[in-house]
Amino acid sequence: MRISTIAKSIVGGAAAGTAAMATAVQDGTLTAGEGVTVVLAVLASPGLTWAVPNRKPTDS
Repeated sequence: MRISTIAKSIVGGAAAGTAAMATAVQDGTLTAGEGVTVVLAVLASPGLTWAVPNRKPTDS
């Protein structure tokens, strides 16, 4: 199965944002600093994920 780079980036950003948000609201409130962390995770993760190339398939 081949996953496009864009799809991989979107999923990576969604996963990072969800994890950051879940951690941020553990105490029942969302502070400005936690909000900034969530936004940075959502924005930075797709770029970092896109930069890593997909592994080449190996012949079995």
